Amino acid sequence: MTPTADLLLTLDIGTSSVRALLFDGDARVVEGLEARRTHAVRTTPDGGAELDPKGLLREVEEVIDEILAAAGSRAASIRAVACCTFWHSVLGVGDDGAPSTAVLTWGETRGASKADELRNRLDERAYHARTGAFFHPLFLPPKLLWLPEAVRRKQRLMSFGEFLYGELFGRTLCTISMASGTGLLDINACDWDREILQTVGVSTGQLSPLGDVKDVFTGLRDRYAARWPALKDVPWTPPVGDGACNNLGSGCATPERIAVMVGTSGAMRVVSATDRIEIPWGLWCYRVDRRRVVLGGALNDGGNLVEWCRRTFQLGAAEQVERELAAMEPDAHGLTFLPFLAGERSPGWVARARAAITGLSLDTKPVQILRAGMEAVALRFELIRAMICSSFPQAREIVASGGALRESPAWTQILADAMGRPILPSAEPEASSRGAALLALEALGRIPRLEDLPASFGPPIPSHAGRHARYAAALARQREHYAKLVMP
Repeated sequence: MTPTADLLLTLDIGTSSVRALLFDGDARVVEGLEARRTHAVRTTPDGGAELDPKGLLREVEEVIDEILAAAGSRAASIRAVACCTFWHSVLGVGDDGAPSTAVLTWGETRGASKADELRNRLDERAYHARTGAFFHPLFLPPKLLWLPEAVRRKQRLMSFGEFLYGELFGRTLCTISMASGTGLLDINACDWDREILQTVGVSTGQLSPLGDVKDVFTGLRDRYAARWPALKDVPWTPPVGDGACNNLGSGCATPERIAVMVGTSGAMRVVSATDRIEIPWGLWCYRVDRRRVVLGGALNDGGNLVEWCRRTFQLGAAEQVERELAAMEPDAHGLTFLPFLAGERSPGWVARARAAITGLSLDTKPVQILRAGMEAVALRFELIRAMICSSFPQAREIVASGGALRESPAWTQILADAMGRPILPSAEPEASSRGAALLALEALGRIPRLEDLPASFGPPIPSHAGRHARYAAALARQREHYAKLVMP
C-alpha cells in the first residue's frame, strides 16, 4: 500500500456496536468515513448474555454497504479488509451452516456451576499454566458444559467472527488470537488443549481449523461479490481479538508499555514477542498471533460502576460531579469499596464475589461513594500492574484509553497516583480498529513491522508521591477486606 492513495477497510465487531472505518497505508484513520450500528446484549434472569448472530451479520453487511457508498470513487482504492471482534464467545452451527444457538458472550454466567464442577475434576493451576485461562464462566469450558449435549457433542462450535467469514466465503478458520481467548488452546503449543476438550466432550473436528492473521481470505461468495464489487478481489485477513488489537493500536505493541483501558469494564495488558511464557497465577494470557502473547488482567467493573453510582445516588450534572471529584483528597472519605458489582475476574477470579462498602456514616456524601468506587477500581489495576511487572519488569510506561477515562480526567489522575507513575493518555480514538489495520498491513507485507508506525498520545498525567503513599495504605485495607468478605 502507498500511504497516499491505497486504503484499508476495518471491521470492529464489539458487544455493543459494529463499526467500519477506512485507514491509509500508514494506519491513519480517514476522517469523516465511518459507519456504525449499535446493539445491546440480551440478558436473561438466570445469567444469560446473548447476541443474535443473524442480527450481527446484518449489521456487518449494513456498515459495509454504508461506508462503501460514503467512500464513493475512493472505494476503488481499498486494497484489503481487516477484522477484529470480541473474545470469549461461542455459538453452535448446524450442518447447513445456520446458527443453532445465540452467541454466548463474555458476560454469560449460566455456566457458573459448571466452572465449580471443572474445578473439582481437574487441576486448575495446571490447566491455567497451559491455557492462560481459569475455570470461570468467562471462558468456554463452562459455557460448553452448559449447552445441550446435542449441540456440544455434535455441532460445530465457533466464535461470531468464524461464522461471519463462513457466510462471506463459504469456509472459515479460527485464528490463534481468537482461539487463545477460549480457554481451549495451549498457549505455548498454539494448538487445541486435548485434556480440556476431552473433559468437556468436544472433538477437534467440531472446531474450526487453526490459522493466523496471515492466512488471508479471497473470493467472496457470489452474492457478496455482486453486492461489494470493490471488495471481491481484495484479501481479507481473518478475525483477531479486539483486546489484542487495542494494545497494538494504542501504541503498546512491546513490553515496555502497559495498556490500561476503562470502558464499561476494564482491562490491563502487555504484549510481547516470545516463544514461550510462564503465566503468573491470577493473570490471563492470550495471543495476538503466533509470535506475540498478551498478558494481563480484566475487571468486570469500570464505567458501569460509575453509571451505577450516578443512577443509584441520583448524582447531578456530569460537569459538576467531575469538579467535585477532582477537588477531593485521596482516600479522604473513610470508605473501603470492593468493586465487584458484576463479580470478580482478575486477579482472584471469584465469580460469585459481590460489591461491599464499609465505613459509611451519616456524613457520607453520594459523590464520596463514587470517588471511593473509582479509587477502588484503580487499586485493583495496581494489583494487576504489579503482577504484570513481575514477568515484564521493563513495563514502565502506562498508556490509558477508553471512554470512561476520556470522560473523567479526575479518574485518570486517580489511576496515575494509585500506580505511582505517570500515565500517557492515548490519542487514538479507534485503537482496536487501528490495531487490526496494523496487523493486516504487516501480515500482507505492506509494512515491515507494525511497531514502526507510532501511535498518538496526549500530554502525560503526572503521579504525586504523597498521594501514592495514601493509596498504598488504602490498597492494604482493601486487601484485608477482600480476605474477610470474598475469600472462602
